[in-house]
Amino acid sequence: MPNTNPTKSHQCNKTDLHPGKPLNDSSKQEEQAMPAKLTNRQIAEFHQQLRDRYYELREEVRQELLKSDNEQYIDLATRVHDIAEESVADFLVDLNLANIDRHINEIREIDASLIRLAQGNYGKCSDCGEAISEQRLKVNPTSCRCYNCQEIHDKKFVQPGHASL
Repeated sequence: MPNTNPTKSHQCNKTDLHPGKPLNDSSKQEEQAMPAKLTNRQIAEFHQQLRDRYYELREEVRQELLKSDNEQYIDLATRVHDIAEESVADFLVDLNLANIDRHINEIREIDASLIRLAQGNYGKCSDCGEAISEQRLKVNPTSCRCYNCQEIHDKKFVQPGHASL
């Protein structure tokens, strides 16, 4: 379980390139209205949801690591005789590592959210200090910015995707 020591201050990573999940137009309008402070019940629900996802991801990482140590991958890598087979073996290893990396990044976001919960800052925008709407938190419980601040952040830091292959 993550360290939730409330003496440590924790906010969103200012260079985090993983914006929250997109909201539909009605959610944007709700977000722009002054959201109400979360109730203790809502906070408890988000806490449980974050903990459940945390443990789910830890298990997925464990399974991915076990799979990467699987003899099938080792066997495939040692049997490689041509470039096509070698490419498939490399792709499988890269895909596995990408999944693990993605899971670990999400675990870090959850860990940061649990720390904010312990400090009493969960649901408060790390940039402007205003409350993050319940709708936004339901869509992405690790949100650390309100919709407006996330849009500003995305324009500053998120680069458009580049085609690969």
